[in-house]
Amino acid sequence: MPRKSTTRRAQGEGTIRQRKDGTWEARYTLGRDPGTGKQIQKSVYGATQKDVRQKLQQIAQAIDEGTYFEPTKMTVAGWMNVWLKDYLGNVKAGTVANYTRHVNNHIIPALGAMKLSALQPPQIQQLYNALQDKGLSAKTIKNLHGCIHKALDVAVRIGYLKTNPSEACILPRIVKKEIRPLDTPEISDFLNAIKGHKYETLFKVDVFTGLRSGEILGLTWDCVDFDAGTLYICKQLTPPRMKGQKYAFGTPKNDKARTIRPAPYVMQVLKEHKIKQLEQRLHAGAAWDDGGFPNLVFTNEFGKHLTQSGVWKMLQKALRDSNIENLRFHDLRHTYAVTSIHSGDDIKTVQENLGHHTAAFTLDQYGHVTETMRRDSADRMQAFIKAIPNA
Repeated sequence: MPRKSTTRRAQGEGTIRQRKDGTWEARYTLGRDPGTGKQIQKSVYGATQKDVRQKLQQIAQAIDEGTYFEPTKMTVAGWMNVWLKDYLGNVKAGTVANYTRHVNNHIIPALGAMKLSALQPPQIQQLYNALQDKGLSAKTIKNLHGCIHKALDVAVRIGYLKTNPSEACILPRIVKKEIRPLDTPEISDFLNAIKGHKYETLFKVDVFTGLRSGEILGLTWDCVDFDAGTLYICKQLTPPRMKGQKYAFGTPKNDKARTIRPAPYVMQVLKEHKIKQLEQRLHAGAAWDDGGFPNLVFTNEFGKHLTQSGVWKMLQKALRDSNIENLRFHDLRHTYAVTSIHSGDDIKTVQENLGHHTAAFTLDQYGHVTETMRRDSADRMQAFIKAIPNA
């Protein structure tokens, strides 16, 4: 009878045997379960004894060097659902909704059945290429990549993956759409076109403050300081992103509140608007209903909050008979930015007023000039040239 060994098997040490079906198996130990004290044993398989011996040697070396990694059996679909449920607690509701759409519409249908540990860069790249062929924009694919990268990055950090396979993917080049701010003569045409419109004040305030649509629709009177001449931008009105959700107040983009000091003209326009709104409220009487959003600066005639799509439609209607075409509500923000630069504001002030994360982003967005600015630049150079003797 063979003598029983009295020594414990070391980590990585293994045995090789041929199975009944002719394939070979190498079993190795990863130490002991801290709860039961029993050995933790794993297996690798191959067609020949040489195959499994090589695999066993690689595993033993990785264990000795402390680089051994045990792949998870979870599928891509399983992990993406876990990530959505458990790892987005500090993410805005709108972002969660976008991630959920990407996961359900694109990631799970294409990659969901794969084992997470088997996911490689080529499979992800093929998904991006296929979606681009179907007509998805480069920006949408970039957003999808951001979702995949963040999910896989968490999988790496908790030990489900050794590396993030999305790191090696190549994204389609995003061609920036040309920003179309109103030029100085067009601003005059714009003000004339909105004259007398029921949302004239909203459009005026936006073109001279550059607030995002959610910020101006979520502005409340307690954030308007007439004595100091400032507006405190600390929230925005966010639309529902998923079924069952409703409009809600959310933090500004970049989660950064800011105080801006508009031109006195803007504050005067707001003063007049507040009086008109009080008159509307008295006229509406019991029909006035703020719908759970009290103290909003801009509402309809019965106190309800406005919607981004509704305001855009109103803007288009107001401009229907003007010479201004294809103006988006966001173009009013672009107009403010370019006008501020044209007026001599330094880029840091423009950045803070717009609520951009960095001044570099502001420069990247508005590194172009309007036709009026080009003409003024040419006139200044002409004056300089005339002052040079013999020129």
